[in-house]
Amino acid sequence: MDKEELLTKFLENIKTELNPASFTAWFNDLKIFDLKSTSITFEVPMEIHKRMLGDNYYGLISKTLSNITNIDYDIDFILKEEITENINKTVSIEENIPNNDFKTNLDPNLNFDNFVVGDTNRLAKVAAMAVAEAPGRIHNPLFIYGKSGLGKTHLMHAIGNYIVSSSNRKVLYCTCDEFMTEYTNIANPDNKNTLEYAADFKNKYRNVDVLIIDDIQYLVGAEKTQQEFFNTFNYLHQSNKQIIISSDRSPDDLKILEERLRSRFMWGLPVDIFPPDFDLRCRIIKKKIENTSLANLIKEESIEYIANACQNDVRFLEGAINRLMAYTAMIVPKVIDLEFTVEALKDFVNKNIYSNNNITKIQKAVADHYNITVDDLKGKKRNNKVAHPRQLAMYLCRIETDETFPRIGLEFGGRDHSTVIFACDKIEKELTTNAELERTIKEIKSKL
Repeated sequence: MDKEELLTKFLENIKTELNPASFTAWFNDLKIFDLKSTSITFEVPMEIHKRMLGDNYYGLISKTLSNITNIDYDIDFILKEEITENINKTVSIEENIPNNDFKTNLDPNLNFDNFVVGDTNRLAKVAAMAVAEAPGRIHNPLFIYGKSGLGKTHLMHAIGNYIVSSSNRKVLYCTCDEFMTEYTNIANPDNKNTLEYAADFKNKYRNVDVLIIDDIQYLVGAEKTQQEFFNTFNYLHQSNKQIIISSDRSPDDLKILEERLRSRFMWGLPVDIFPPDFDLRCRIIKKKIENTSLANLIKEESIEYIANACQNDVRFLEGAINRLMAYTAMIVPKVIDLEFTVEALKDFVNKNIYSNNNITKIQKAVADHYNITVDDLKGKKRNNKVAHPRQLAMYLCRIETDETFPRIGLEFGGRDHSTVIFACDKIEKELTTNAELERTIKEIKSKL
């Protein structure tokens, strides 16, 4: 089936699912720009069409295409002005030769094929595929954000591996910590040739076609490193090189970063990943065990138990699977049913999941106790109804987690680390004379 025939059938089917106004607004001007065996790209007239079709109608589009072709397509949307001559041209033979000499730091095991897609991460996957197929041309920079353990790093490696396997472009992946460490080493007194080291640093991060930086939020508080990253970003962006960034919060929430950096993060496409829903968690578990000893033994009830127990973090799912595999190897059961799974994971679930007192949980517990909202704790209100609970929440975050003062400050509306230190000192001093405060803290801690 060619593009025109598919588009005609597709629009006929969509028209029966929508009221005339919705169909005319969002689908009437749709065209198929590119059609491959497992992917399809629609040309749309305006940016709002990309967002609306991707956010609100993706499921309907995917289902309709599948009904017509029996293919589950990866779907993308592109504006007419984004379709440049370079995209339409055949990539030169030289560009298609993989560059195997450059050290990318990529994990070859993280690719698009083993990234399990659901409603909570579909938009991020689509955006990542678009960047991988046309680096430097679409969504530059690509800013992926979401809580830890949701697949941001997997997607970044997948983009890099796709580009490396299909072209000779230089791709470099690094963490923000690595970038900072290498930059601060320029001024290391043991470094005998500072000028040469500085030149090597700039050459490493600027002489690339794709720069992937993980956990950019750790630039907070490092003013000189922020300046260097700002210069690196500008150099690459002006050269039409692709920049991919991840963070555990959106650009708007990175309040302590310089405004000029945050504004540049918004130039391309910020896209978020949410915690996986139950269905996606089940499919992730099945994907991760499909080539293991568990695959032929485990019952559906066991998969559902693990999915229910590990709700917010894919890493917990992996930990549960590893624990179950180890227990299975030791006991060698004939079948992995619910009873066996509960027994295998009883210590892991209690210790590593339900007792994970992170900052978000502490904020919620304090807000509930004082009958205020978490937004109040993060906001600018300074009246005592909010200020004292905020200080108490900061104190609890410090003693109940391993987070640093700067990290805690970030989670409370981008406050400076000195504000967190002041709050902790104040609560500690007050505890020496205030028995009621001590009882309040014990009550809140008991709910975590």
